[in-house]
Amino acid sequence: MELKVIIDQDEYTLNVPDEIIAGAGEVFDRMDRDMDGGWQMGRDWVAEPSVEDRIKIVGDKLLTALEQEDHNLGRVMAAYILSRAPHIDCLRLDTSGEVSSSEVYYR
Repeated sequence: MELKVIIDQDEYTLNVPDEIIAGAGEVFDRMDRDMDGGWQMGRDWVAEPSVEDRIKIVGDKLLTALEQEDHNLGRVMAAYILSRAPHIDCLRLDTSGEVSSSEVYYR
């Protein structure tokens, strides 16, 4: 599957093998359990992150992975996003530190 990501003015298409999406279910479930207790999204504490909030949270981790050229972590974060939002068209990641300002676009 592919995930389109926009960072500032740059657009990337990330290719994520279906095997990663299918095989990392336990990792994704663990990530969800971590977020179940709430999450700091920029300046705001979100007690019960919605699916879209979780996409933005993981998108922020994806941004960090891309900045650090950690391709393995980036693939796993992109796979999480695609597993939880298979109809996502594009993710515009906020680079100012305001996770909640990222935007999720669906097909």
